[in-house]
Amino acid sequence: MSAGRFGDAPLERVHDAMVGYVDRGELPGLVTLVSRRGEVHVDAIGTDSVAGTNAMTRDTIFRISSMTKPVTAVATMMLVEECKLRIDEPVDRLLPELADRRVLKRMDGPIDETTPAERAITVRDLLTFTFGFGLVLAPPGTHPIWDALSDVMLGQGPPNPLGPPEPDEWIRRFGELPLMYQPGERWAYNTGSDVLGVLIARASGRSFDTFLRERIFEPLGMTDTGFSAPDANINRLTTSYMTNFDTGALELFDGPSGQWSRPPAFPSGAGGLVSTVDDFEAFARMLLNGGSLGEERILSRPSVATMTTDHLTPAQKAYGGLAPGYFDDHGWGFGVSPVTRTISPSEPVGRYGWDGGLGTSWFNDPNEDLTAILMTQRAWTSPQPPNVCLDFWSAVYQALDD
Repeated sequence: MSAGRFGDAPLERVHDAMVGYVDRGELPGLVTLVSRRGEVHVDAIGTDSVAGTNAMTRDTIFRISSMTKPVTAVATMMLVEECKLRIDEPVDRLLPELADRRVLKRMDGPIDETTPAERAITVRDLLTFTFGFGLVLAPPGTHPIWDALSDVMLGQGPPNPLGPPEPDEWIRRFGELPLMYQPGERWAYNTGSDVLGVLIARASGRSFDTFLRERIFEPLGMTDTGFSAPDANINRLTTSYMTNFDTGALELFDGPSGQWSRPPAFPSGAGGLVSTVDDFEAFARMLLNGGSLGEERILSRPSVATMTTDHLTPAQKAYGGLAPGYFDDHGWGFGVSPVTRTISPSEPVGRYGWDGGLGTSWFNDPNEDLTAILMTQRAWTSPQPPNVCLDFWSAVYQALDD
């Protein structure tokens, strides 16, 4: 064991903490990766489904849902560096569907009761989720805008690859809806990344999925990452589960031959990717290295620093994040959330990353040269991280041996 990286016994405690979740039947299986100063440890535990047909392996493929957002942000910043996009430029030039926006007079009001937008939407607004539109954190039927989204198949639920239409039709339908808030007024989760996917395609002159594959995945060796699992790899795609809130039992959400078994019409920049721990570690390590991995440079160091800095104003944070009090000690950069105030040994200032609601989590800690990835196939039951994430984070930090 190399000095100043990990200790043998603490890494065993990481394993023991994780295997307990499988032994207790809370998860069919999981895969973890912890990387520090060139030393990488991967642990595959349990099986890829409740039926237990296949053992979890290092190359098991997971639906990483919102861990797609950092990838979309990197792609956007690549085009900013190439001067094909500008951070504070209105998006109207490439997305005329979003010009001359109208804004709801009140969030729970009729969608035809609107007022003009006070300014245009910018690329920065999309990156920081402050462009005026996001998830409606309320039950169906309580807000007319929620129903309007569902009517045009731009719904508010879990990732649904086979539901939305192709990108040009998606942005056309989206452009017919009013914004929920004035551009720049507040943080609203999720939708900005989907709009960015359309913007990236138009700015680059190639489809969003092609851009990611050619400019990020292939250079970084991310051979198992994409918007679907090809036939040759379908046996490595996990079965995905939701929790029945009445019984606590796991219920099927998507199987290997389900929605991620073929390319979607709309590759979602907010939550569409599948990946493995090693693939995502390559992406994470690129960021930790200041934008490069080996001889491949994806971004400049200043772009990575900009991405991983909190960009929200106190006024934008005032309405809260996904969970109560989240912005008391976290911020939002471009596709990632940096810790802004140390609240526990496992969440120090400077740590950044993001999670996937279908059961995955990732963070980088530049001060420790540390990357940690957890992949499970059990969806979160609330915006608050589940115990398996909290215990993984804690166990990783207590394994540091210096």
